[in-house]
Amino acid sequence: MHPEQQPITGTEYHTGAPSTPRAALAQFYAAFNGSDIELMAENWDHGDDAIMDNPIGGIARGWDSIRPIYERLFGGTARIQVEFFDYTLHEHADLFYAVGRERGALRHDGQELTLAIRTTRVFRRDGDAWRQIHHHGSMDDPDMLKKYQDLVRSK
Repeated sequence: MHPEQQPITGTEYHTGAPSTPRAALAQFYAAFNGSDIELMAENWDHGDDAIMDNPIGGIARGWDSIRPIYERLFGGTARIQVEFFDYTLHEHADLFYAVGRERGALRHDGQELTLAIRTTRVFRRDGDAWRQIHHHGSMDDPDMLKKYQDLVRSK
């Protein structure tokens, strides 16, 4: 499968429930880059089987555990902007998954950190919309990971 050519930044998102995989991804990045917790809540499945595994929150199971991670991130002074690129989409019946990379920057108190993150997202069809049920993100560079964690966690 060939990687998709157009990065997803969130600017592609238009209101309403995402009915295609690209629209679901665009909704996520619109929520993330816009620090919009309500739009993020629309993007994620609210069941107990939703799982997020990332460098800030560790493994969180269920929307009630995932939401506070985004609230802390969005409510902090660090600002993160990323785009999803070099990805492939894989759709099977009522599931799709996207495997690719994120690039972007974290800005905090005059410091800027260039980000490179490997990312997988899984979505499940919920009626006419797609809802995220799994996210895994990781950083290959241990120095970048440490700086990222320090900057995001600082007050």
